[in-house]
Amino acid sequence: MKLLTLNCHSWIEENQLEKLEIIAKDIAEKEYDVVALQEVNQLIEGKIVEGIVKEDNFAFLLMNRVNELSKVKYTMLYEKSHVGYGKYEEGVALLTKHKVLNTNSLLITNSNNFSFWKTRKILKATLLVNNNEIDFYSCHLGWWNDEEEPFKQQFDRLYNTIDNNKLTFLMGDFNNNAFIRNEGYDYMLKKGLFDTYNLALVKDDGVTVKGKIAGWDKNKNDLRLDLILVNRPITVKSSFVIFNGKNKEVVSDHFGVCVEI
Repeated sequence: MKLLTLNCHSWIEENQLEKLEIIAKDIAEKEYDVVALQEVNQLIEGKIVEGIVKEDNFAFLLMNRVNELSKVKYTMLYEKSHVGYGKYEEGVALLTKHKVLNTNSLLITNSNNFSFWKTRKILKATLLVNNNEIDFYSCHLGWWNDEEEPFKQQFDRLYNTIDNNKLTFLMGDFNNNAFIRNEGYDYMLKKGLFDTYNLALVKDDGVTVKGKIAGWDKNKNDLRLDLILVNRPITVKSSFVIFNGKNKEVVSDHFGVCVEI
C-alpha cells in the first residue's frame, strides 16, 4: 500500500496549474492507494459542482487530471474548515482508488466560526482495501502554544474518534515539529501512535519545511511537520519526502511525504 500526504497550498502558490500537473503525474505514476491533502482551496464565489465542492476546488481538479492520466480511477472527498485569504474556502481532502464505505467530518477546535481562520475540521474515511476496512484521516492541526486553539485540545478530540479495532492512518500537516522534544509530536506518540517514518526500513531526513512559511513566520530551521501516523506497529518499507526539489519539483511551501507499507 502506498500513501501520500501533502499540504498543497492550493491557489496561494504561483504557477499552480503547472504544479497541479506535477502532482497529478506523480499520483498516476505511483498509483497511491490514498492521498491526503491540506489547504485545499476553492473560491467562495465559485460555482458548485457537487455537494460543497466548487468547480475550482484544487483537489477536484487534481482528481480529474489524475483520472485522465491514470489507468485506475480515483474518487475525492472534501471538507471545508474556514475562510482563507479573504476569498477562499479552505479545507482538507482525500483521494483514493478504493471503495469508500463511510466518511465523517470532525470539528476539533473550540471555534466553529467558519470566518475564523483557526477553525479546523478533519476528514475521516473508512475504505475497503484488499477486503480490509481501514480508516484514513486527512489532518490539519494548529500549534502547540496557541492560546486560542491549543494543539493538545485539538488532538485529544481527534484521537478520541479513533477506532482501535481498525488499522488507522492519520495523515497531514500537524504543525508541530518532530525535531522538538516534549511538545506536540511527542504528545501524539505518547498517546500510543506510531510514526511511519520511525518504522520505515529505508528513509531520508524527513524534512518537509525549510525556512519561514505562513504560520512559521520567524522560522529559520528545517522542520518535519508533515507526518503519516498509524495506530499500531506495522512494517513500513520506506518513507521519503517528495516535491522537495530533489525528489520531484517543489509544488508548495510544504514538501510531501510518501510511504510504502
